[in-house]
Amino acid sequence: MSEPPLPSPDAVAHLALRDVRKRYPGGRVALDGVSVSVAPGELVAVTGRSGSGKSTLLHVAGALDRDFEGEVRVLGRSLAALSDAEAAALRHASIGYVFQAFHLVASWTVRQNVALPASFAPAPVPDLAARVDRWIERVGLAGRGDDLPTALSGGQRQRVAIARALLMEPRILLCDEPTGSLDAETGASILGLFESLHAERAMTVLLVTHEARATAIATRVLTLDEGRLVDDVVQARGVA
Repeated sequence: MSEPPLPSPDAVAHLALRDVRKRYPGGRVALDGVSVSVAPGELVAVTGRSGSGKSTLLHVAGALDRDFEGEVRVLGRSLAALSDAEAAALRHASIGYVFQAFHLVASWTVRQNVALPASFAPAPVPDLAARVDRWIERVGLAGRGDDLPTALSGGQRQRVAIARALLMEPRILLCDEPTGSLDAETGASILGLFESLHAERAMTVLLVTHEARATAIATRVLTLDEGRLVDDVVQARGVA
């Protein structure tokens, strides 16, 4: 008896883009026919020169920007087939976001900032306070839950943003230049946190960066140039 065929890469991919094109008003092309699949548990760095389409790729893959040509599937679901409400529910339940600008509410405590995603949940999050404190501790900020962001360093603020992104325990984590505004030592500690979280939870991580220190933690590196995917390399950890 013959064995059943293996599933296609897209069938098991957490993220799958096929011939994706993105044009901005005025005609500028940000993505030009990008096709790529990201399997469950991969830690993928996306690199390239400024303006190469890295952040646009992240926004499209994370259903933040749905105005594109081609096909994008997230966890097997085609974004084109989703209503705005369904896309928002998918983002909330399955995707965490970390950005270079921490986007913390200055007048809220660390604990309140981390708890923010729970306010968008369709039902109360069980043991929310304990979950918030657990993530605050996990990112190395135990005892800082009542502090305001203004009392924290840049690296500590990024840790708060990471805890917030992981509060709902997403299957996919998307990071846009998360160390871009940090000094070398602080950036290295944040990258170490990403690496350990990835190892612990086997999350799928897409990390946009222009820094060699960030690509070094990835298991795979995608390179964009003028909106095109020009390189796709699997690498051993620790290879910049």
